[in-house]
Amino acid sequence: MTPAARLQAAIEILDGLNGTALPADRFIRDWFRKRRYAGSKDRVAVAERVFDVLRHRNAFAWRMQSEAPRALVIASLLQEGQTADSIHAFFRGEGYGPPPLTEGEIQAIASPPRGEPPSHVRREYPQWLEPELQRGFGEYLPEEMLAMRERAPIDLRVNTLKATRSDVLQQLREDGFDAESTRYSPVGIRIPAGARGLEKTALFEAGAFELQDEASQIAALMADPKPGMRVLDLAAGTGGKSLAMAAQMRNEGEIVATDVDAGRLRQLAVRAERAGVKILLPGLRGGEGATLFDRVLVDAPCSGTGTWRRQPELRWRLTAERLEALRALQAQLLEEGARHTKPGGRLIYATCSVLPCENEDQIAAFLARHTDFVIRDARGVWSGSQATIAPPGAGEFYRATPLVDDTDGFFAAVLERMV
Repeated sequence: MTPAARLQAAIEILDGLNGTALPADRFIRDWFRKRRYAGSKDRVAVAERVFDVLRHRNAFAWRMQSEAPRALVIASLLQEGQTADSIHAFFRGEGYGPPPLTEGEIQAIASPPRGEPPSHVRREYPQWLEPELQRGFGEYLPEEMLAMRERAPIDLRVNTLKATRSDVLQQLREDGFDAESTRYSPVGIRIPAGARGLEKTALFEAGAFELQDEASQIAALMADPKPGMRVLDLAAGTGGKSLAMAAQMRNEGEIVATDVDAGRLRQLAVRAERAGVKILLPGLRGGEGATLFDRVLVDAPCSGTGTWRRQPELRWRLTAERLEALRALQAQLLEEGARHTKPGGRLIYATCSVLPCENEDQIAAFLARHTDFVIRDARGVWSGSQATIAPPGAGEFYRATPLVDDTDGFFAAVLERMV
């Protein structure tokens, strides 16, 4: 692909992302699967352009006074230091490149807006969400939003049913990866952003590790399931935390993993087989009956605001209406989880959100409805079950942010049902 053709590909992908709910990385992968002529370097260059636009969409739209994909790509070129003449050379409609610049685009390139852009533009978040973000971060909002624009590292969770962290670290290094132990998760490994080929390694194919952010690993560790326990993962998805808990339980006991999406459960079954997990019982949510469990994990669907480093497109897809619907679902899942928690058992609520309305507010409302549940201090839970130092975000609850923890934004609360 020519440089101009790469720009046109980025424009087409950005346009397609406006009409899909697919994650950006999957949409890009599917887009290129239909265009086999593109080489690996082309795919990397186009993907990097798309993600650069998604991370800086507010600033780019403000610079061009337009949210059109073409305008955003032009702004990305201006940020790189391209001149009006060099941009014009790309936009000639030749060699599968983008059509010529319009008069409006030429004028926007020549006349940047005057004055300082507003806060939500500089810090790349939806303006309507500012009050809730301010509640969550307070005076650290600017720094946290800057951290959200950085590329996230790649975290792995070692599957201790099949390997040790030291052995996996050694093999990854021999395979050419710059791998280090995570700071807090005792089963985590961190690799710098941009590394490729991990899922093609013999280690991955053998089930020795899974891709899982350190904060998500910590949330699963906070559940503290013991061998022989009965555990319910109420919104399991493709099962990252179910697999993590199975390893903690040393494949002894039972994990019922439920979800409303049968496709996700099929993926979970494949992952469980690769990981050597024998205690998993996948099923559609609602089939749990009246069974009580020692541990109930509610890994609730949420805004995904904590994952903006990895999925910058989520910044621009979230609406106030969608957030309200998610909050209603979260409350419903907490109610379902409470019904399945045995006296003396624990209900763990987790989200990859940094919004108080999805986190602390949900717990406060739940406790007001359920006086038979109490909060178990997250730092105490960690210290009582793990040999490593507690994460900085562990207090009454577990709160992680990219700025403080260099992980995804995450929240977890441990609630115990009184006997």
